[in-house]
Amino acid sequence: GLVSIIVQSDLPAEYLTDSQLNKCFSSLVPAQPVPPLAQTLQGYLRALEPLIPEEELVHTRKNIQKFCGEGGLGPQLQEGLERRARHSNNWISDWWVQWAYLESRQPLPVHSNPAISLPKRDFSDWRGQLVFASKLIAAALDFKNVVDNGRLPVEYMRGQPLCMELFPLLFSSCRIPGRKHDTITHHSRARHITVVRNYQFFQMDVYNSDGSRMTESQIHAQLLRIRAESWKTDKEPMGILTSEHRQTWGQAYSRLLKDKLNKESVRAIEKGLFTLCLDSPVMRVSDDKYSSRMAAQILHGGGTHSNSGNRWFDKTLQFVVGEDGSWGLLYEQATAEGPPIATLLDHILQYCQLIKKHTIKKPDPKKTPLIPLQMPKKLYFNIDREIKRDIEHAKQNLDILINDLDIRCFNFQRFGKELPKQHNLSPNAFIQVALQLAYYKVHNEVCASCDIASQRMFRGGRTDYIRSPTNQMLKFVLTFDDPSISREAKLELLREAIETYVTLTDQALKGQSIDRHLLGLKLQAIEEGLSVPRLFMDTAYGLATHWKLRTGQVPANTDSVMCFGPLVPDGYAVCYNPQSDHVHFSVTAFNCCEETQAETLAATLHSTLCQLQELLQPTV
Repeated sequence: GLVSIIVQSDLPAEYLTDSQLNKCFSSLVPAQPVPPLAQTLQGYLRALEPLIPEEELVHTRKNIQKFCGEGGLGPQLQEGLERRARHSNNWISDWWVQWAYLESRQPLPVHSNPAISLPKRDFSDWRGQLVFASKLIAAALDFKNVVDNGRLPVEYMRGQPLCMELFPLLFSSCRIPGRKHDTITHHSRARHITVVRNYQFFQMDVYNSDGSRMTESQIHAQLLRIRAESWKTDKEPMGILTSEHRQTWGQAYSRLLKDKLNKESVRAIEKGLFTLCLDSPVMRVSDDKYSSRMAAQILHGGGTHSNSGNRWFDKTLQFVVGEDGSWGLLYEQATAEGPPIATLLDHILQYCQLIKKHTIKKPDPKKTPLIPLQMPKKLYFNIDREIKRDIEHAKQNLDILINDLDIRCFNFQRFGKELPKQHNLSPNAFIQVALQLAYYKVHNEVCASCDIASQRMFRGGRTDYIRSPTNQMLKFVLTFDDPSISREAKLELLREAIETYVTLTDQALKGQSIDRHLLGLKLQAIEEGLSVPRLFMDTAYGLATHWKLRTGQVPANTDSVMCFGPLVPDGYAVCYNPQSDHVHFSVTAFNCCEETQAETLAATLHSTLCQLQELLQPTV
């Protein structure tokens, strides 16, 4: 495939090899189907109806007829995709990763890497921080051990086994910047993690010489040594470079790696199993602002004067632990995605006994080997004038990006997923209706919006979009505030909107959504050296793929808040985590766009949910 994965090995092969693991993980699931061409084009037209005036639709209909009619490119491109499907692990995933992530030139923080912040722990100083961080490392290593030994139970959705291929790639993976496009590197047998504190990076072994995992007390002893070695802040925060525009970072990366010492240090970070970021204390804020500040802290580090230098944004997996009890993780999407990360987090929470499920058997602490541990290795960099200048520019650009991001997190406590369930309504579809209604109340229109559907029922499957604005959704939204329409009629429209959304979700989960297929047809044309079909050049396609509302549900057993930036400058991103009697939301927008305010959409969403509750359960 296009995604170049370089595998290098440093550990004894007492574990299963990557290829054996992949066989275990993907033999149970079918190949991803290429949807029928006519079905996708009809679905596309239906998706355009609520977004585009009728006179513009006439033009798009003509383009579609030409595309799939006699002598049109459609059938030829469809055939190309079906051929591709027969000869590859997955016909779209490599293309999607390349197109959506590796070729994107936008900075990784805010624009791409999602952050998950978790409920505050009960410590408030560096001692508690290091004790908890040791536990967290031990828990992540325990999960890696489960994956390596092929003991990770296959996950199921709606009775279907899911593809587990991504799990072995969560560890020791990193994105490598390039001028035109990035690549991914994966090292299969690393023995160390990277710890970063006060902008200084340390390579810390987490396995003993006999191959056994280090115990929590050994890890804790090593973290104490790192703390003692990094008591004052490094003048040059190297990690900030990874927050740059990808082309800029790609050029700086080539310059940086010309030096042998720099190359060794960078490779140590890239090869590490994961990165642990030990953040310094930040200014206190009032309780109602705490969750928003926390999410921002995990997402981008809070700015160059704060903890942004304690990140290596290219790393697939970064855990963040603050001195004030705050913690969370940040992941890079070319290699990782929501559901595998949720499984990892679940394991960590069980290991740390933060949620009770089944107790994980921990390694026996009495067996700590008595061999003195090697000092964690501080990673040094030779910084010349040019690199210093690169860092200065990166600092300015990151602070501009951070100041531009508006984040509002809130916990909606009036009800959770139990309320829609009591009325036989899908909780996810119910929240999507609330989002559409809230957006309409603020902007007086509906917009192109996407919810993310997993494609893990298929081998190597990643994601597709579910488009939330439907004709039924629009009808409900337009009549919601109309006093002349009865409650019964509104309830009926609400049910129809929800049922249509559930049908779209079912289609997406069967690999029959439209967006990846349309992208595939466009990329197939490029691959065959043909001009891009007019279907993809008209204003309708531009509008339909200008995602003003990016949404995502976090399937978590705990009160975590997920957060990422909008996909477009005049858009929003909304993540939600529905629990039985409350829902956590995060809303982001950019300050540079005057029309969008995270605070306004969040407040409107809150009142809209209350109004929907009133519609379902009138108090009078």
